[in-house]
Amino acid sequence: MPEASKSMHAEHGPHKQAAKQGRAGTKRENNERRRRLQSEGRSSVTRSIAHAVVLKDRDVFFLCEADGSVPLKADHGLGLYYHDCRYLSGYEFKLGAAKPTVLVCTGVSGFGATLELTNPDLRINHRQLIRKDEIGIRLERLLDSDQPALRDVFTLRNYGTNTVEFPIDFVVASRFEPLFAVRGLFGQKLGHRCPPLWEDGQLVLRYQGADKIERVLSIQFSPIPTFPKDNGARFEVKLERAKKKEIHISFSITEGANKHAQANKPPARDLSEAKALLQSYANRWLESTTQIRSNSSLLNNVVERSLHDLYLLRTSLEGEQFFAAGVPWYVTLFGRDSLIASLQTLAYNPGIAEQTLRLMARYQGTKIDHWRDEEPGKIMHELRVGEMANLNEIPQTPYYGTVDATPLFLVLVARHAAWTGELALFNDLRDHIESALSWISIYGDQNQDGYLEYQSSSKNGLSNQGWKDSGDAIVNSDGSLAHPAISLVEVQGYVYLAKASLADLYERTGESARAQELRDQAEALRFRFNREFWLEERQFYALALQAQNRPAAAISSNPGQALWTGIVDAKNAGPTVARLLSEEMFSGWGIRTLSSKELRYNPIGYHLGTVWPHDNSLIVAGFRRYGFDTEACRVFTAIVEAAQHFEHYRLPEVFAGFDRESYDVPVRYPVACHPQAWAAGAVPYLLQAVLGLTAEGFEHRLRIRHPVLPEFVRWLELHRLRVGHAHADLRFERAQNGTVHVTVVNIDGDLDVVVEDGGEDVRKWHV
Repeated sequence: MPEASKSMHAEHGPHKQAAKQGRAGTKRENNERRRRLQSEGRSSVTRSIAHAVVLKDRDVFFLCEADGSVPLKADHGLGLYYHDCRYLSGYEFKLGAAKPTVLVCTGVSGFGATLELTNPDLRINHRQLIRKDEIGIRLERLLDSDQPALRDVFTLRNYGTNTVEFPIDFVVASRFEPLFAVRGLFGQKLGHRCPPLWEDGQLVLRYQGADKIERVLSIQFSPIPTFPKDNGARFEVKLERAKKKEIHISFSITEGANKHAQANKPPARDLSEAKALLQSYANRWLESTTQIRSNSSLLNNVVERSLHDLYLLRTSLEGEQFFAAGVPWYVTLFGRDSLIASLQTLAYNPGIAEQTLRLMARYQGTKIDHWRDEEPGKIMHELRVGEMANLNEIPQTPYYGTVDATPLFLVLVARHAAWTGELALFNDLRDHIESALSWISIYGDQNQDGYLEYQSSSKNGLSNQGWKDSGDAIVNSDGSLAHPAISLVEVQGYVYLAKASLADLYERTGESARAQELRDQAEALRFRFNREFWLEERQFYALALQAQNRPAAAISSNPGQALWTGIVDAKNAGPTVARLLSEEMFSGWGIRTLSSKELRYNPIGYHLGTVWPHDNSLIVAGFRRYGFDTEACRVFTAIVEAAQHFEHYRLPEVFAGFDRESYDVPVRYPVACHPQAWAAGAVPYLLQAVLGLTAEGFEHRLRIRHPVLPEFVRWLELHRLRVGHAHADLRFERAQNGTVHVTVVNIDGDLDVVVEDGGEDVRKWHV
């Protein structure tokens, strides 16, 4: 019996039981996939995307190979995505039977790219030989969310001496997978894929979602192909010597397709016009940020890429903008990531922070919902909008399984006020702030031991709910996993910083009693913390306290973030910094998430020994807070030098923790997001930290505390640094003895600039 007939026969008659067993097997497979992602700490089980070319424009994004193609086989994360659905999962083009050879991929702006390809030796119809490199193929690509669409223009040129004739085939694949299925978390057996159809000169691929939403990918070719196919098209190309031919292909997405929706789409712009318009949007945003210039081309390139990536990651929801966490796995509102990226960029563009806070307040928890780990006052973790979310197959609608987003929300409120010098946002969000504080003290501290802790109540929830949220991230020194409820070391610091910072805002509104209450709570937490988290025998802080308040004593990077918050006793700061920069923790490219001496150490484990740029940026700010300037510059230099080894100077979400001595480049983490928001914010925040920039907006003052520069930076300028409604242009120059001198070049508005060079040396400018 043919295999297809066997399959059909299994669904009927005496084989119904086998079919039921098959469905049960699928359910077990889905559960196993879920377990792998939740317990083994991987964002995806797909093939590596480390070298993928990434384009993004607001809600639509596209990943491809270096030659511009997307493999037709499905075991990868490349393709065209929109609203948590992969609309295009395969896209290949061939000359005859051969793939073109890529020469260069350049001009990658984020929403567009230009590739130059050429031909290998081609034997056409077993007769004509077209020698390699005689056909030039220029591919201009643009991603445009106004459609939304991916638009390609192939320009074929004959560089040979004779007329050439050859076929070019375009093959596409679309499975309309939910993003969670692409990552390997769930299988895809939801809606119905319709047979492909050619309509009005377009290849139309339709998917009838189980959520009653029709998703359509329309593929338009110009000119009309010689041979249209169900999975693409073939063109017969004839090129005389020195002549060229263009082929245009547009992949247009429609969600909830109908004639009215199609009619209301804006008309497709000329490619060059659309590219110029999108570039003008980017330039306008970049010009509104603080500008950085220095003598170091490396630093300039890294900062430029970072700010451009942050622009790309801007995404809108309900009229507010935020930084989406990262491409491709987390192009969504993500509580912790969006908040930290906003914190990192307050000195560059505080506008995103305000909008992010308003969104977080809008989605703040209001009830107890175990499926979504929701509780009153809790700030959300992740919001999804695709088919699985619409069907309630996943709890991310939104999901609230994060212990740190709530205190980080409060920290950002206070830091935003310091940079803007305004209480308007604080007053607007007053009820949300009080609700968040109540969640910390009531729901976040179920055992009433004074610490903020977590333990998921959702069957599909995250077992770990700090920034190291993989299931195997929080470990003991014997290699075992920590037992919930878990109180993370850095999260207690977040709470301390939130309460201490908010107290100043309450004081400014005349609520002195509430301000003092928060200060007392912060100080009591600081005292308990240093007594119970400090491991005297290891001269370091515990990663966490677990059930029965037993310390998870593994050596990790987390106490470095506690330094950032100021909760660490001064006497413990020195040993903490020394351990973080020891060989077991410092790889040469940055500080690892877990010591190389720990039993669970894995240099490519998601949170078990890798290096995260954002983690290092907060740690450096902690070093500076406690006066460890040389150590701060050492880590700063390592992270910037690591960036030069990634394409376009783009720091990924995470990279491997192998020693620098073992390899002369940082080793890539295969499925790391890039661009990724808090990785893009890392170097801008590192600069803020080493320069000692402290905004005191209510006093119309910028305080610069003991600025330092790493050895590879001789001078650096900041232009249009914003504090309140004023702007300042500053120049920092490092003398031979390492001292950094500050010159105030210009002040526009009401602003004092105070420079503390150390000791009693204080200089003040006012223009």
